[in-house]
Amino acid sequence: MKRKKILLYNPIAVFFDMPLALIAVGSVLDPEKYEVIIIDGRIDENPMETIKSHLDDAICFGLTVLTGKPIKDAVTVTQAVKKLKKDLPIVWGGWHTSLFPKQTLIDEISIDVTVQGQGEDAFKELVDAFDNNTDLAAVKGICYRNAEGEIIKNPPRTIVKMDAFANVNYELIDVEKYFEKKGRRQLDYISSTGCFFRCSFCADPFVYNRKWTAVSPEIMVDKLEELHKKYKFTDVNLQDETYFTYRDRVIEISERIIEKGLNFTWAATMRADQGSRMTIEDFKICAKSGLRRLLIGVESGSQVMMDWLKKDIKLEQVYMCAERCRDIGIAVQFPFIVGFPEESDESITETVKVALELNSMHPNFRTPIFYFKPYPGTTITDNVVKQGYKLPETVHEWSDFDFVGSTGPWVSKEKYDFFEKFKFYLKFAYSKQKVIYLPLQLLARLRCKYKFFNFPVEKKLVDTFFKKQQLA
Repeated sequence: MKRKKILLYNPIAVFFDMPLALIAVGSVLDPEKYEVIIIDGRIDENPMETIKSHLDDAICFGLTVLTGKPIKDAVTVTQAVKKLKKDLPIVWGGWHTSLFPKQTLIDEISIDVTVQGQGEDAFKELVDAFDNNTDLAAVKGICYRNAEGEIIKNPPRTIVKMDAFANVNYELIDVEKYFEKKGRRQLDYISSTGCFFRCSFCADPFVYNRKWTAVSPEIMVDKLEELHKKYKFTDVNLQDETYFTYRDRVIEISERIIEKGLNFTWAATMRADQGSRMTIEDFKICAKSGLRRLLIGVESGSQVMMDWLKKDIKLEQVYMCAERCRDIGIAVQFPFIVGFPEESDESITETVKVALELNSMHPNFRTPIFYFKPYPGTTITDNVVKQGYKLPETVHEWSDFDFVGSTGPWVSKEKYDFFEKFKFYLKFAYSKQKVIYLPLQLLARLRCKYKFFNFPVEKKLVDTFFKKQQLA
């Protein structure tokens, strides 16, 4: 029996993480009935030609969409596909449709269905409905346009245990091409979904209702062993929002990796309160299993601001994690955010102080600083909108939204100029540098120590001769 094709598309973006969402939804489909084809706008040299070559046998076209610039390519491709095959159902999933389930359909007539939250079971049921030409009314976790053009939002799904979806099929993509684009043999993997926490600047509480589920240690490590034998990767980038949610699970995973003698490094995200509940021996076990880098969000150097953000962590916990990682030799990224509504100058001063202290603790510590930009689905954004802040209103307007490289109205020009200079010099001050940069490093340390960033000749030279990658 000839298999029917399911086309999945990953829009153009500047990073090269593997399309885990598409792999996940493609892996739950019956391989005897359906041939899943993933086209990646970042990898394929001519994605539309590839899409066209498979359209005749396709029964649906799905995309995963992040809020921001990836929407532009998603809309362009969606409209082109609908023009080529107007009866082909087009499904959008991902963060943007979880935040704007109905609005996305209202704004773009070429989209037929949007999926909210965890998408594996929803997409499986959608494909069965398309294949058998049945009603979508029974498919939970979706929003769709019915035959009369009316937009219907079905009841949400409850989060399903990750073990049910643990057998992800990486053969759906050309893994070697991603290794090539990344410049290293790094496998992307997600072992948990959701987050228990309530941070007011984050959309996770809205999307997952503060629920969390994870792949069990035995299943996860067996899968990583299988993938390691097949792809010979040297590093695993764990894409979990909060990998260290349960200490016992993390330690069991690390011990199983050690027992199996799996030779790869790994990186993950940790909350400081989670790290503070682990012992130094726990950190050592993780390091022995290959832990090379942690991402520990700090957000602010002010405890008052941290409490306002509902981070539910203490600065003491951040420093405790930093000291343990320093002593063991684990690299850490400590992201900060400045420019929150009504943020005080004192809070800004404390953030500068803490960022500098953490950065100087170890050459492999980094303290990237971002500017707050209201992101949909967050408590802070809801509040500033009530106070008159205007968000983009359509899916097309959201395609111009940049929450990485832009600022909100609470960042003055003077504050922006200060932080752009501070970030530049902080980058060079304490990290390992080539001999040619040592004079710059000494100057950077002096400038950071005395907060003197006037006449930044060094920055202008570097900005002139070294191209800076733009993120979106």
